Parts: sequence; structure tokens; C-alpha cells
Amino acid sequence: MKINQVKFSPTGDDDFYKVVRKRVSQYFKDNNLSRYANTNMVLKTIFMVSLYFVPFILILTYFESTWIIMMMWLLMGFGMAGIGLSIMHDANHSAYSKNKYVNMFLGKLIWLVGGSDVNWRIQHNVLHHTYTNISGMDEDIQIDPLMRFSPEQKLLKGHRFQFIYAWFLYGMMTLMWATTKDYSQWKRYKNKDLIKTQGLSSRRFLWTLISTKTVYLAATLGLPLIFSGLPWWGTILGFVLMHFVAGLTLAAIFQPAHVVPTSTFESPDEDGSIELDWAANQLMNTANFAPKARIFSWYVGGLNYQIEHHLFPNICHVHYRKISDIVRDTAFEYNLPYYTHKTFRGALLGHAKMLYRLGKYKDAPALH
Repeated sequence: MKINQVKFSPTGDDDFYKVVRKRVSQYFKDNNLSRYANTNMVLKTIFMVSLYFVPFILILTYFESTWIIMMMWLLMGFGMAGIGLSIMHDANHSAYSKNKYVNMFLGKLIWLVGGSDVNWRIQHNVLHHTYTNISGMDEDIQIDPLMRFSPEQKLLKGHRFQFIYAWFLYGMMTLMWATTKDYSQWKRYKNKDLIKTQGLSSRRFLWTLISTKTVYLAATLGLPLIFSGLPWWGTILGFVLMHFVAGLTLAAIFQPAHVVPTSTFESPDEDGSIELDWAANQLMNTANFAPKARIFSWYVGGLNYQIEHHLFPNICHVHYRKISDIVRDTAFEYNLPYYTHKTFRGALLGHAKMLYRLGKYKDAPALH
């Protein structure tokens, strides 16, 4: 089914989303706050970029011990994930700054970690945020045939083990971005006419992919092969370790927000209509976790508040904790769910439980 064929239920003048938007907007007015980044966000940006580049420079110029160099690759993995979660993510949602050029520049930090800002915006902003957990539309749950993330997807025998092997595949995620995934997405998005939504021609975008990935691999892998104190196989192992840490970290934050027992995984009717309106679908298929873990929330870019992020992706994540009470109270007022796990561990266990159920049963309905 094509994107323009899927339609959510229309909303009324007094519906939840319109009311919660007014209340959140009033919060910013009452407190004389900008919805964009603040000073703390700028300091975090410097920290995350440094967490990625400082260890890399030390690998090339200073350390010779194998274990210390491997530790530097490990830190780079956390820095890579931090850039993705805390900086690039907000920038590509145009939530970091009111200046579009600042957002554009920071959004392209994904190039430095092997990805593509264009593909990311199509997959994440256009498909995932619009059609959250709708099979065939949301590519975040479309990893056929290796994984089954939705009851609408075909159940294979091997899926009964996915709650075990999923974590290894998650660790390979950013490595696939840096090598093959962006090219397959380019082909798919070209055929679906989605590249045009980013104001680019498919040919220009392809050359951008080739050039940025060539530079990325030459710098991040090539330079350590030449200058690092490790043998070639040690450098490759460190490079893979960096990506594994980043991929596992990113997946561990995003997947427990959507592929969980409370999600409903709405399916369009034959005419493409969905019974819920867009905002209700977000609440039905999104969950928060660890709301009191301030340091954890700081590192993951506030994405433990996924409900707030999905309803207000154009607001910088530094404000999510403050507006979460408004969103929760308004949801309850309209008899809508507001799912949250008290701890990150609880969210991970919920995700693992859903992987098990989806891998064992053809129908894995949501638990309410």
C-alpha cells in the first residue's frame, strides 16, 4: 500500500492532540522559554562530539597499548550513539535551533558516523513518525525475514529464537548503515519517489552517498590501519567493536519504546483507513521508560520520553521531562493510555517478552 493511500481517522476541534498542543504551547509562553536548544544542550553537544573524536585522535597519535586502544574504540561507540541520540536526532527534526542552517549542519553529523541524513529523515521522520508500528509502512519494524516485529508479519520457524539473537543483530545496525543499508534504501526510496520529499534528485543523492561513505571509511578505518599501534586485524576488531556498541545502544533505546506488549500495531483497512487518529496511534504504540533517571535521560537525548518526542518532534528533547506531566494528564483526561516503565531494565524486559511472543505465536495481541 502506498503512503498517500493510508489515512488516519479525522480529528475534531476538541480532540486530545489539539488540546495538548495548546497546553504545551502555553507552558513555553508562561515560562518565557524557547522550544529549541538551551545552554545545557550546547554543552552536551560539545561533550558528545568530544567523546567521539578525542579517543579517535588518541588512537592515531598517542596510545600503543592494545587494551587502551580498544577502550578508545569502546568510548567512540558510546560517543557515536550519543551524537545520534542527543544531537543529530534533534537537528534532523529541526528541533535543535530555529536557524535551519544550524539544524542542517548538525544533522549532517550522521555522515561522521557512517550514516545518511537524507535516508534517516525519510525512514524516521516521514515513515516511522507518521506510521508508527504500522506494518508495511514503518520501516523501523520491517526487518524481514530476520526479525518479526509485528503480528502482521509472517511468522517463520527461526523467529522463535529472535528474543536471543536480536541483540547481536542490533549491534550490527550502524555497521550496516556504514556499508550497505543506505544504498538499498536509496534504491527503495527512489522507486517510491520518496527522495523528492527531501528536495534532491536520486542521482545527486547517490553521488553524495558514495562520496561521504568513501571519506568516512577512509578516515575512520583507513587512518587507524596506517597510524594505530595495533595490527590490521586489531584495528578492524576495534572498528567493529565501536559499531557494535553504538548499534546496540541505539536499538536498546528505540525498540523498547515501540515493540512492547502494550503496542496495538494498527492495520489499515482495505481502503487504507485506520480507525485511530494519528495522535491516538502514537499513544497506543509508544511507551516511556525510566522517567526519574536524570543522568540516563541526559545521555539518551531524552528519548526515554518517547511519547513526548512522537507528539512533539519539533521540540528539543531538553524540554521533554517538563512537558511530560502535561501530556500524561491530558491523555488521561481523554481516556487515552500513557504507558511508562519505571526503569530502563523493565523496558528492556518488556521488549524481550514481546520478541518472544512474536517469535512463538502467529497472533501476539497487545496486553492492556
